[in-house]
Amino acid sequence: MLEIICGNKTIKKILLFLFVNGKCYGTQLHHLLKSPLTPLQKGLLRLEKGGLILSHYEGKTRLYQFNPAYPLLTELENLLKKAYTLLPPQEKKQYCLIEKQKEGSEKNDQVVHKFWRKLSRVKQLTFQAKTNSREEGGWNGRGKGGVSITQEGENVLIFNEKGSWIAKDGKETSFSNIFRWTLDRPAGMISLEHLRRGANHPVFLFHLRPSSFHTLSSVDSHLCAGDTYLGQILCAPNCLRLKWRVIGPKKNEELHYYYT
Repeated sequence: MLEIICGNKTIKKILLFLFVNGKCYGTQLHHLLKSPLTPLQKGLLRLEKGGLILSHYEGKTRLYQFNPAYPLLTELENLLKKAYTLLPPQEKKQYCLIEKQKEGSEKNDQVVHKFWRKLSRVKQLTFQAKTNSREEGGWNGRGKGGVSITQEGENVLIFNEKGSWIAKDGKETSFSNIFRWTLDRPAGMISLEHLRRGANHPVFLFHLRPSSFHTLSSVDSHLCAGDTYLGQILCAPNCLRLKWRVIGPKKNEELHYYYT
């Protein structure tokens, strides 16, 4: 659908990847999108020459991103968001930048249990939220608070989170959230649900499986009322870092949770 406007599938893929991830480079697109490198490089140069994207070097890598001064950028991002929401779930996940590493089933089991043990010890959180939309609205700010954990059997942890939220304009308000983490031992994964509607009406967010020895990534992009949820959690030395990406008709947001 979008390639009719873009002229070809390569330009469509580049624009969608930039919309979801914010930046890219040629060989990265080549590996993740399984597309020939030469057309991708030509497409990036074409978009840069037209003023739609900019490039800069980080070390020896040439990175590309949208040009914030491009006059139709807001309209383009709205179009890309609409196009993204219409993609099949598996194709949506193709555009989510997730580090993948093949592991044996035994090692995957060790990774999942390492994360589960660390989740069970969480006591505090800080988080940052930002909207990638240039229109008004969306979440922009930061928060911090405490986490009270209720364990239901061996395989369920309920996170009761309470704290304060400071919006971009400096206004401070209190917040509370309830999340349910569930360990599926036979499947080797951990699921996350939001319980804002109560324990009997959970809002499913994603299943997380090992993508490397230190990372769990969402198995599939999940749709909820038209919104797509993608997630990845990293076991850092001093915390668990959970990154959410939420894209939908009225959302284009990125959230970073730091659990300690």
